Amino acid sequence: MSLGDLLYAQVNELFPICRSITGNGVRETLKILARDLPGLNSKEIESGTQCFDWKVPNEWNITDAYIITPDGEKIADFKISNLHVVGYSIPIDRIVTLEELDAHLHSLPELPEAIPYVTSYYKERWGFCLPHAQRLRLRAGNYRVKIASSLEPGYLTYGELVIPGRTEEEIFLSTYICHPSMANNELSGPVVAHALAQWLLTLPSRKFTYRFIFIPETIGSIAYLSIWLAHLKARVRAGFNISCVGDERCYSYLPSRLGNTLADRVAKHVLKNLVGEYKVYSFLDRGSDERQYCSPGVDLPLCCISRSKYGEYPEYHTSLDNMKFITPDGLESSLECFRKCMICLEGNEILQSTMICEPQLGPRGLYPMLSERNNQDQDLADLMNILAYSDGERDLLGIAETLRRPLWELLDTVQKLKDHGLLRSVSEGRVRHEWT
Repeated sequence: MSLGDLLYAQVNELFPICRSITGNGVRETLKILARDLPGLNSKEIESGTQCFDWKVPNEWNITDAYIITPDGEKIADFKISNLHVVGYSIPIDRIVTLEELDAHLHSLPELPEAIPYVTSYYKERWGFCLPHAQRLRLRAGNYRVKIASSLEPGYLTYGELVIPGRTEEEIFLSTYICHPSMANNELSGPVVAHALAQWLLTLPSRKFTYRFIFIPETIGSIAYLSIWLAHLKARVRAGFNISCVGDERCYSYLPSRLGNTLADRVAKHVLKNLVGEYKVYSFLDRGSDERQYCSPGVDLPLCCISRSKYGEYPEYHTSLDNMKFITPDGLESSLECFRKCMICLEGNEILQSTMICEPQLGPRGLYPMLSERNNQDQDLADLMNILAYSDGERDLLGIAETLRRPLWELLDTVQKLKDHGLLRSVSEGRVRHEWT
């Protein structure tokens, strides 16, 4: 089984679980993710806890929901699709007319066969979601509506994993686990983040400490920042919000609010050299947790890399965002993109040549002792150019951009120059790169 197939299988395992911003679905999801990710800890914040301008809401859980038509047919069955119920619906069991029921129904005329995803976290109500084509077929009469749910004081649950490095400087990786059965918008993010963490744990050496959080969107990031803001502002050097990374249609980049962080530079470098063409969005197009991480007073150096960006594909927030929408190749290539981002972050450093003028490379075995026409290959060109631009001011990412070369393809040459005493790191001592 390929890595992509393994990622796809994990999405498939998690897909049926009914998640929301609180509740047992989140706990079950985290339990599965922690099964083969040592150190992923579940933590909880009590309902009513003040988090800046927000409060953690009551905990919502649901076991069943449906509508019985006048003909006795069961429709909008929660056990067939958990998208049929408006998220955070209060419990109800009563008989209503079609006119009354219709005020609590949600559908999409533009996608008549899709079930929309609808929530009402902060105002108590009840409702059902169903395909518009089905809604049009409903006839006058009495309907039984039942939602077996609870909304009461409890906890907001999130997952956290910290992978230590040689320094306390951190790379911050955030993904969310609060949506029910949607594959790209929900589960591709935590599954790719999970695999990225597993890979980092296998590396023999890491410069940075890596902080992964698996949270409910918006209220989760706000709650986490209310606890960790000072720590994150002091230590985070780059970060990524990981969401919608499972399909194969395109790659997308959404910058930080300032647009000039190390994460922005790395994201654009990797996408250009690994992918080629990709869609560039503005921070005006924000919509996920980058809203909180990049808000004034927070301003973490964080941006977003996605495939089809949330809100930009027709299947978004509907039952069409299913297991057919994502692919093993889409998940695996997204994971490779984030791996390359981590390699660039680990390998980036400010470099300085130790020699005045060009060093004599021939006696060191770094340059042909016989000068012939056209005998410079790419490795030799990289070697000479890295020395030429290592002025103690530029970092390797900037040099790679100048040379129009992927940073990860320069690392062996950098190490070779260091081994011969011709290059030194200004930003950190000897940097190992066995993790490549």
